[in-house]
Amino acid sequence: MVRNQVKAVEEAREFAFSGEDFDYISSLVYERSGIVLGTHKKDMVYTRLARRLRTLGLQSFRDYCELIQGERGGDEIGPLINAITTNLTRFFRESHHFDHLRQVLHDLAGAAMRGERRRVRIWSAGCSSGEEPYSIAMTMAEAISNLAQWDARILATDLDTSMVEKATAASYPAAAVDEIPAAVRAKYFERASGGKGGNSVVVERLRRLITFKQLNLLGAWPIKGPFDAIFCRNVMIYFDAPTKTELVRRFADLLKPRGWLYVGHSESLLDDQTCFKLTGRTIYRKVD
Repeated sequence: MVRNQVKAVEEAREFAFSGEDFDYISSLVYERSGIVLGTHKKDMVYTRLARRLRTLGLQSFRDYCELIQGERGGDEIGPLINAITTNLTRFFRESHHFDHLRQVLHDLAGAAMRGERRRVRIWSAGCSSGEEPYSIAMTMAEAISNLAQWDARILATDLDTSMVEKATAASYPAAAVDEIPAAVRAKYFERASGGKGGNSVVVERLRRLITFKQLNLLGAWPIKGPFDAIFCRNVMIYFDAPTKTELVRRFADLLKPRGWLYVGHSESLLDDQTCFKLTGRTIYRKVD
């Protein structure tokens, strides 16, 4: 009965999508991004990529796989990964991380008053449409009163080029911005002009703090560091254990001694990793 129902669903689809097609696409996505697509993700893959097939004027997923394998297939890898990637975020998501970051920044400010260098570096690895790095910037501005006198930078990266473009634009609809406390919103957003409707735009002084770049976490990192903190939240859930282990090791290499790593609410580091110690809910500190 179940097999007949599945067959009926597949026959009713707009595009033919075989198991071989799914295996090829899932293998390619893993190879290029580290994202693991189990068989239970087949319907999701179909829904996300059906839009690409319509845009390209293709008749089946077999045609799509053949296009990727062709001479110009490399041009389609970016749109393919962008379509598969999930981008769900909001300002100050998992607010306890920002409460903790505020205290970290207070401590840095106190150290600066005692003569230490006024420098802070934070990386948002998997920044999506920008809500996370802008939340970091707002937290930074609230915690350090003389921030303009600091060497303060936030690096924000994402695999999805369309998300990087959206984040760089810094323009958000009222429904997204209204979740921010009114007093904070009044300081750091202004009404958009030039035909952007009811959107609000992050103020320039915060935007100057952030550098947005496209980056594949599985590839080379043209990044110097060291960072005081790294946010990599709801990203590692897509990776298998070896990929996750290597990623965490590379994060540790870029953090300063006793630096901080924030991960997503459903994520944890593997038990055999000793470079970090759990110090709070999904908050890890680099071990000396």
